[in-house]
Amino acid sequence: MASNRLEVLNALDVAKTQWYHFTAIIIAGMGFFTDAYDLFCISTVTKLLGRIYYFDPSSKSPGSLPPNVSAAVNGVALCGTLAGQLFFGWMGDKLGRKKVYGITLMIMVITSIASGLSFGSTAKSVMTTLCFFRFWLGFGIGGDYPLSATIMSEYANKKTRGAFIAAVFAMQGFGILAGGAVAIIVSTTFKNRYDRPAYQDDPRGSTAHEADYVWRIILMFGAVPAALTYYWRMKMPETARYTALVARNVKQAAADMSKVLQVDIEADIQVDEVVAKNNLGFTLFSKEFARRHGLHLLGTTSTWFLFDIAFYSQNLFQKDIFTSVGWLPPAKSMNAIEEVYKIARAQSIIALSSTVPGYWFTVAFVDHIGRFTIQLLGFFFMTVFMFALAIPYDHWRGTKCDSGYCGGNHGAFVILYALTFFFSNFGPNTTTFIVPAEIFPARLRSTCHGISAAAGKAGAIVGAFGFLYAAQSTHVAQVDKGYPTGIGVKNSLILLGVTNALGFLFTFLVPETNGKSLEELSGENGEEQGVELERTHSRRRTAPIE
Repeated sequence: MASNRLEVLNALDVAKTQWYHFTAIIIAGMGFFTDAYDLFCISTVTKLLGRIYYFDPSSKSPGSLPPNVSAAVNGVALCGTLAGQLFFGWMGDKLGRKKVYGITLMIMVITSIASGLSFGSTAKSVMTTLCFFRFWLGFGIGGDYPLSATIMSEYANKKTRGAFIAAVFAMQGFGILAGGAVAIIVSTTFKNRYDRPAYQDDPRGSTAHEADYVWRIILMFGAVPAALTYYWRMKMPETARYTALVARNVKQAAADMSKVLQVDIEADIQVDEVVAKNNLGFTLFSKEFARRHGLHLLGTTSTWFLFDIAFYSQNLFQKDIFTSVGWLPPAKSMNAIEEVYKIARAQSIIALSSTVPGYWFTVAFVDHIGRFTIQLLGFFFMTVFMFALAIPYDHWRGTKCDSGYCGGNHGAFVILYALTFFFSNFGPNTTTFIVPAEIFPARLRSTCHGISAAAGKAGAIVGAFGFLYAAQSTHVAQVDKGYPTGIGVKNSLILLGVTNALGFLFTFLVPETNGKSLEELSGENGEEQGVELERTHSRRRTAPIE
């Protein structure tokens, strides 16, 4: 190891797993719990919003959100998230991780409550205010991505760093599950109190006036975990890597980590020597950055972009896929609150059986088999199962009949569908979050993670808006009200399979980071920076760090 290795950073890399590691995981992870809850709970209530605000007494089907409104309600938070990832990623490198960490959480608390209080006397005014608040909710959520990933990577030791970052991200699974659980509890409570007939029996009476409280309570609950975490975020010290390598205050970094690790750490090297010796003054848009990290940034952005197209298409529109294959009964056979319950129940079953286990499989194995292998296998099996769903789609669905679809194999479809979620989470959903927090220099780490995450949200926006229209039937008579004809669910699933296959190929641009310190990976460790990683890349056919 080079002689100019900072002692405080070495102490972090070799530190044994301690209570402060788990504290950091919980504090950062609760942000992701909230993020996932807020982003995905909307899918449990969009059909309810259509019944309440777009009821048409002359229609044989319950009211539904018009195409432009549905796209906005589902996608506006993703637009805010993209903006937040870029802005707070940059702020995290300019002002420090800790200084902006609490801001993102307060934005989430305020806008979660405001979303549930969306006001207005007409459908247009309610949807407009809801979209306004959900954009800023997404803005706060976006900041959590680069900050939480960077903070956890800079706190962790190199032996278990992958598992710690993955554990933070795995809290998303519990957030998705909590979204379903809260929707089930709220809808069950209201259904027992305000039971109504099915739409086909009484179109107007099928939606209780009190149903308007159901979606508001579900959205507002997202403020609770965020508010409970705020105090502890403010108590976290700034990361030693930011303090030492960016703020260039080695003494303060050593003092902070001495308290955290409960050992004496000497500030024995001036950080200016490290920066000067390793030519680490390059900026994001410099030729030096492009030479060292250009292909890596391309790899992290492209794989995250491609993955999120498929992931958010599946997550936000599970209800539509479940209905199309007959796993959910026709909307007209249920009342408004009952429909919320059945959608939430279906999504919770998928989350509990595949989404949550997939996250924690990554936590268990990421430091043993590596990020590269998990991501490659994840994309591979997502592609296989997506094609297995799509090509014999008519076999799984069955033929249309009065009660929905008859003669298909709905159980097998749901199992295969759940497996795509398992391998997305035991795969690229987690690894695309981990790697950008490891391979870039400390002063650009949060920014580059924000750029990578924003590319992912651009993919999510493509998936959220694109799938909404693409999945419409090719037959005019079977298209949902207000929509043009699409390519159908079958062809949409084939397209998602192709997207996953492209993600598999672009994974070869992403380096393996397992078992190396952040300074080795970024070139901040001395004269021999990047040598070991370059050899690893040669074996894995990925782009080397020079």
